[in-house]
Amino acid sequence: MTAEIICVGTELLLGDIVNTNAQFLSRELAELGISVLHQHVVGDNVARLKELVSTARARSDLLVFSGGLGPTADDLTKETVAEAFGDTLVFDPEEWQKIVDFFARTGRTPTGNNRKQAMVPVHGRKLPNAHGTAPGAWFEDADGHCAALMPGVPREMKAMWAEQVRPILERRQNCTIHSKTLHVLGGESRIAEKVGGLFDSANPTVAIYCKTGESEIRVTARAATADKAEAQCDAMLDKLRARLGDSAYDVDVPSLEYTVVRALKARGLHAATAESCTGGLVAERITNVPGSSEVFSYGFVTYSEAAKAKLLGVDPALIERYNVVSGPVAVAMALGAQRISGAELTVALTGIAGPGGALPGKPVGTVYLGGYDARHDRAYLMRLTLGGYRERGIIRTRAALYALDLLRRMALDLPQPEALTLDAAGPQSPAAVPACLADPGRLDL
Repeated sequence: MTAEIICVGTELLLGDIVNTNAQFLSRELAELGISVLHQHVVGDNVARLKELVSTARARSDLLVFSGGLGPTADDLTKETVAEAFGDTLVFDPEEWQKIVDFFARTGRTPTGNNRKQAMVPVHGRKLPNAHGTAPGAWFEDADGHCAALMPGVPREMKAMWAEQVRPILERRQNCTIHSKTLHVLGGESRIAEKVGGLFDSANPTVAIYCKTGESEIRVTARAATADKAEAQCDAMLDKLRARLGDSAYDVDVPSLEYTVVRALKARGLHAATAESCTGGLVAERITNVPGSSEVFSYGFVTYSEAAKAKLLGVDPALIERYNVVSGPVAVAMALGAQRISGAELTVALTGIAGPGGALPGKPVGTVYLGGYDARHDRAYLMRLTLGGYRERGIIRTRAALYALDLLRRMALDLPQPEALTLDAAGPQSPAAVPACLADPGRLDL
């Protein structure tokens, strides 16, 4: 089955609203094994919408709409699509009563133009909306082409999709669709090089989606039963993990911090953070995870040199000798955080997020990441060279991602391939700092 997504609303064309509906629908349709041929955004204009519906209907099996179901005169999606599919609309007293009751619950009274929303197809079917006043609609012609109309409000659209539209499509697919998403650290090109021809698989399909500093690989299988489809997904995931190694960190999780919190809980460990250039971003991400209070004890934001000395006990002479943006200071911050918090694992960051502040040999984007594992009295150090990303927000986000991954690897006793490892940690003063910590050339990534 082929499909086209049509999002209706002049506000989308003007950029007043970000079109998240199209992204959601594309992923959902792909999960069902339905190929999306085109995405469209069209304003509240009957002539242009009519032209688009005619073109899309001639070349695709399914048209999926969001928006244009409101009570105002320019909300004409339902009327336009009904005409294109040879259907008519009729007033539905039951839907009208739902609208009246909906308004009553919020202490309001519907106006006359709300009656427009109670118009439903004669030959198609209405799609009830349990979360708003605009019911959706399903149209179908004699040739098997069909159209699903849903509200533009993302919350209402997602609910109607899950409760009404997706079940219809699942029945028509005559098979079970199952998807799993593998989360992988690293960019698309590096991952694609390792995975090779697995992206060419027809069933299950394998698709990659890029994010900042990491990627998602969605595996979707079609089979006669749910168990068979899941088994196909698992077999493909095994192949992907075999090629990607430890950089493939989890399956079907919202983000890396969820994996970190779960790993800490499983091992009975606690973590603490000490941040400078990231300003608490690592701690924020960890504490966004429900239940993180069981494993996260302290989060230090020591932006100034004085704060690093006062709160973490970093020797001012260390900063004077090696600079506040340096490997020795990053490791000292991690050690200080562990000493004060008592957490088994700590990470610390100090760097130059930009746009200014570059130092000789340390351009914008230079970030030192220190880690300490008290179980093994072992410290880790990475110098991240992130200046190619330029934007302050991206530099901070990527640095935080590396810090979370360092925590993950320490918690699970995984190798640290990009980090310098010190089996006897303790650089709290200039004299105690190993020479390799002070040599940035040894740590470029």
